[in-house]
Amino acid sequence: MRNGESRRRLIAGLEDSLGRTILSALSDEAVVEIMLNPDGQLFIESVGKGMVLSGEITPHDAQIIMGKVAHALGTEITSDKPIISGELPIGGHRFEGLLPPIVSKPSFTIRKKASLLIPLSKYVNDGVMTDGQATVIRDAVAGRKNILVSGGTGTGKTTLTNAIIAEMVSVAPDHRLVILEDTAEIQCAARNAVILHTSDTVDMQRLLKSTMRLRPDRIIVGEVRDGAALTLLKAWNTGHPGGIATVHSDNAFTALTRLEQLIAEVSQQPMPHVIAEAVDLIVSIERSAEHGRIVRGIVTVSGFRDGTYDVRSAVASQFLNKNSHDRQGTLHVA
Repeated sequence: MRNGESRRRLIAGLEDSLGRTILSALSDEAVVEIMLNPDGQLFIESVGKGMVLSGEITPHDAQIIMGKVAHALGTEITSDKPIISGELPIGGHRFEGLLPPIVSKPSFTIRKKASLLIPLSKYVNDGVMTDGQATVIRDAVAGRKNILVSGGTGTGKTTLTNAIIAEMVSVAPDHRLVILEDTAEIQCAARNAVILHTSDTVDMQRLLKSTMRLRPDRIIVGEVRDGAALTLLKAWNTGHPGGIATVHSDNAFTALTRLEQLIAEVSQQPMPHVIAEAVDLIVSIERSAEHGRIVRGIVTVSGFRDGTYDVRSAVASQFLNKNSHDRQGTLHVA
């Protein structure tokens, strides 16, 4: 009882420090990100509105907020330990806070946890992807193809991944899903699922090794950030097809290069054949000033021969432009 009361007081104190503007943004389903800059200006990004200046917070108040977040996470943030990362106890949103000397004044960002599961049909209705692109994704899920969702920061990779996972659950409700994340963002309605999170002492690579003993049908990774990419690809290649992961990349083609870079962190031997064998489909989502978030292209990876990936457009995009990489052909590796 005492612990429960202490927790309630901690959250009430944090809510009071965050203030009405931030609390309102946290409860707004359209809000994507809340950002406090070192100059004290608070920006809020929402779907359909973009980034809007929404007030100011003094350095003193910002530091109080970060101190209370640190307390809730069982850690501290000081000039000697000026970075704090973790999940807010309010809603499970991702919090990243910075203090001097690495910034001039306190600064933080709150990445909203997706509150709505958007089905692929809505992506089509909203013009984010074409009906043909949605069909390719559904066919890949049904065929247990391994899917890589690529895009830059804030492009909606996780939200799209949630939509694809919903297709997995619909097509194969009896499959056992093992989901690995750094922070809780993935939504999964599967009745047989295990969700694992990294910690200060257990990294993604260690989680992936444990995953192999959990009897997964499909392996899902929220974001591939480091050398654990090689472990994931090997897992996909050894009897666990039909998974999905996200990676930071400008387009579908450079997603393969990004995987090579991540693998190079743990192996001096290039692994293009492993990549080509493991990854079947790459879905590239990006931001567009004209269209908002769009699926720029979907490509298939069918092999690696003579120093090139055989990468072909799975379906034409309605958003192609002269700078688009959505084309049929091969990707050469130096």
